[in-house]
Amino acid sequence: MADMAAASERAAPSLSTRGLTIRFGGHVAVNAVTADFFPGTLTVIVGPNGAGKTTWFNLISGQLRASAGSVHLHGRDITRLGAARRTRLGIGRAFQLTNLFPLLSVIENVRLAVQSRAGIGLDFLSVWSSHRDLIERADYYLGRVALAARRDMLVGALSHGDQRKLEVAILLALQPSVMMFDEPTAGMSADDVPVVLDLIREVKGDAARTILLVEHKMDVVRQLADRIVVLHNGVLVADGEPREVMASAIVQEAYLGTSDTEHARA
Repeated sequence: MADMAAASERAAPSLSTRGLTIRFGGHVAVNAVTADFFPGTLTVIVGPNGAGKTTWFNLISGQLRASAGSVHLHGRDITRLGAARRTRLGIGRAFQLTNLFPLLSVIENVRLAVQSRAGIGLDFLSVWSSHRDLIERADYYLGRVALAARRDMLVGALSHGDQRKLEVAILLALQPSVMMFDEPTAGMSADDVPVVLDLIREVKGDAARTILLVEHKMDVVRQLADRIVVLHNGVLVADGEPREVMASAIVQEAYLGTSDTEHARA
């Protein structure tokens, strides 16, 4: 906790939620969650299925409208802004389920992200072959996720694991200040997982970047986390350095289970 306190003294939070809450009828899926996230820090959000992790992500990125509370990006209240506007302001999100254009090619999916980042706008039909710098940039990100050989394939023909890698390439191409990954290695083969983990580890080295990661696999948590936040029934119940949080009685008993192997299968 001392290192986290020092981090909070060095920099203002890039992202904050204040009393963030959402109700679906009589069910409170996220209950008054308050947390700050700082540049240069990778925070892993853990908890049992149904704990509210992805719902909290959806509230932060704008896919859901909060019932109460607020979201702040670099000190600005963005609670009332939609997902597209939040993306333009610097929140990038890779989803638990892929969110791609299946009838476009792999390179075209990344090209749209590169164009958006360059401020050219999203245009599915424009002739873009003359923009060599955009093509090269899109190819660069495909190479980063080991998809260069599949650049001309339709996304719908890719395996689930390759689609997840493509989502990471798109997120990298958008160059957001806040990067959100929802179980980025889900559905990937054992050979593909290190590619994505190495990329996240590399991005983590950027002191200006804030990373939030929802993950069930405790070996991934151990490799990447600077901080762990634990949700249960929509409530934030633990927040701190990995060793401290994972050793706490409440997490050991209620959230990590009796063994890492059992938790990884949860």
